[in-house]
Amino acid sequence: MENADVFLGLHDFLERMRQPSAADFVKAIKSFIVSFSNNAPDPERDSAAVQEFLANMEAAFKAHPLWSGCSEEELESAGEGLEKYVMTKLFARVFASIRDDVKLDDQLFEKMALIQQFIRPENLDITPAFQNETSWLLAQKELQKINMYKAPRDKLVCILNCCRVIGNLLLNASVASKENPPGADEFLPVLIYVTIKANPPQLHSNLLYIQRFRRQSRLVAEAAYYFTNMLSAESFISNIDAKAISMDEAEFERNMEFARAMLSADTQDPSSPYQNNGQLPRAELTKHISQALNDNKDPALRTPSVAKAESKKVTFADELLITKVPSLSDLENKGASMILKEDKLNDVFREFPYIFASAGDLTLGDVEELLNNYKELVSRYLCLSKGLGVSSTSLPPLNTQNNAQDHTETTIDSSDGGAVDASNKSEEPIYSTEHSSDKVSLFEEKKIESCLPQDESVVPEGDAPS
Repeated sequence: MENADVFLGLHDFLERMRQPSAADFVKAIKSFIVSFSNNAPDPERDSAAVQEFLANMEAAFKAHPLWSGCSEEELESAGEGLEKYVMTKLFARVFASIRDDVKLDDQLFEKMALIQQFIRPENLDITPAFQNETSWLLAQKELQKINMYKAPRDKLVCILNCCRVIGNLLLNASVASKENPPGADEFLPVLIYVTIKANPPQLHSNLLYIQRFRRQSRLVAEAAYYFTNMLSAESFISNIDAKAISMDEAEFERNMEFARAMLSADTQDPSSPYQNNGQLPRAELTKHISQALNDNKDPALRTPSVAKAESKKVTFADELLITKVPSLSDLENKGASMILKEDKLNDVFREFPYIFASAGDLTLGDVEELLNNYKELVSRYLCLSKGLGVSSTSLPPLNTQNNAQDHTETTIDSSDGGAVDASNKSEEPIYSTEHSSDKVSLFEEKKIESCLPQDESVVPEGDAPS
């Protein structure tokens, strides 16, 4: 089912909810939300209640004249629309509602923040043929979108997009290097690496939320496979140690200490321009590393194996001390000078077929390819800018009329869970699942709100429709 068809199906569902004959459905939805919200959080009971309500409502849809003669796809869209609306309304009540889950979120986030400072693909036995950290940024970006959405399916789509980007990159790499097609043994390590580098906040709670409140009958096939892999990745990261990433125990502990020093100094200096990107001024970083080295310099505390290992390789800490990072402008000037010295300048740009093309030369297929290349280029540029601690040049604004329209259609009052970033509408997932995207603007969601009963005994305080 195409995305456009799904959107029309969901739009149709919202319109049906405005019909007088849908009054019983509307009342049932509002009553469920109110009664559910009045109960204390209990994850198992909450999950069972939502699953039962969604199943009963979908069965009622099938038997109701409003959906008489509708196709299975239209009924499926109605179920997706119901889940999206109900869970958007209940999000604040059920997401990370248990203190233990919040604690696990914090622990996982902190662990990934530390490990991402020094982990390399080789630590997870990812073969060189399958290593492509630049392209993996696209997968990281998809996973980092997970907190932009509230509906379980939308969050799941972020995971699926991440996994499918990885899968396609691995497949392309295997073809290019004439390796065997990648399987789970190649896929899972890359997913673990990408997840650590992306480090999305509240990952544990997001996975539990999907597991508990995504309609169970739809968490199947490809969606179930990739979601299970993400659960495995989370479990691996939670229990990660030196052995798990093929690292000497002493080196692992040193790297963790250096990473802690970096993050600790970063958070203690609110005025630091590096506070948000995890980097420190070199003098400050050197100070922390030198202090850590002095704390562990007693030869008697080192085993022969550790001393031998340290004599043979440069560690993460050593790299931090000896690496001099040039600025973006330095790199650009150096590269420009090298290009100008080329004997055959055209050969330099040969692998970029559109560099000399005009707009009239492009086909529809070219536009799609160029858009993907543009996204990758922006990701690389922003990562380099952030990594070097310099300001990136702002991109030209989009059409102001379109921006204003997007802003209007993506604004919702706090009773619907707060305003969602306007980029939600423009940044649709680059892949769709077997059910395709059920994303509807929050303006459309408001249509249900406008037709819900005004009975004060049913509508909770602060939740009355405008």
